[in-house]
Amino acid sequence: MSFFAINIGRQYGSGGRQIGEMLAKRLGFAFYDKELIHLASKESGLGKELFEEADEKKTYSLTGGFLGLRSSFISGSFLENYLSNETLFKIQSDIIKELAAKQNCVFVGRCADYILRDYPKVLNVFITSDLADRKARILQRMHDLQEDKAVDMLEKTDKKRAGYYNYYTGKTWGAAESYHLCVNSSVLGIDGTVDYICDFVEKTGMAADK
Repeated sequence: MSFFAINIGRQYGSGGRQIGEMLAKRLGFAFYDKELIHLASKESGLGKELFEEADEKKTYSLTGGFLGLRSSFISGSFLENYLSNETLFKIQSDIIKELAAKQNCVFVGRCADYILRDYPKVLNVFITSDLADRKARILQRMHDLQEDKAVDMLEKTDKKRAGYYNYYTGKTWGAAESYHLCVNSSVLGIDGTVDYICDFVEKTGMAADK
């Protein structure tokens, strides 16, 4: 039996994690977000802080380009950092594949859509939201964050996520052609967005034998 994976990309503050968690509960799927860091650390024997540091962040060269552009001008420490991040990504990728091979899952971020690109039953979703809603959501969650810093934090986090995704996948983070479904959670709200995605899943028939 082929298991079904829903992979969720999301703008920071869009409610993507909450939507993913609610989807998993609704469908009876396993849910993985930050849990992947713990599993990768446990599986590899490497410190959790290594995975947290590299989590959805791209790696730069001295000239500001990606370290994939290897050259004699790259210092040893930077090359070491590159290899480390590549290794961490490989470890996390293997865990995502192993989990998807044995159960129905919802994965949030971490290029899961790309990692599972050859799997027969996947749904790749991107969650966006209006800026005002995203700003309100993170201010509610982070009480010590000054309001005038909220938008800056949103932009910086999304830039990191985009860089990580684009680097490892060769695709464009947030672009419609990279996903099966793109949804603005401000239109239907969190609960309504979950309902909408569940309806979409039902219409695909891919989760029929879950």
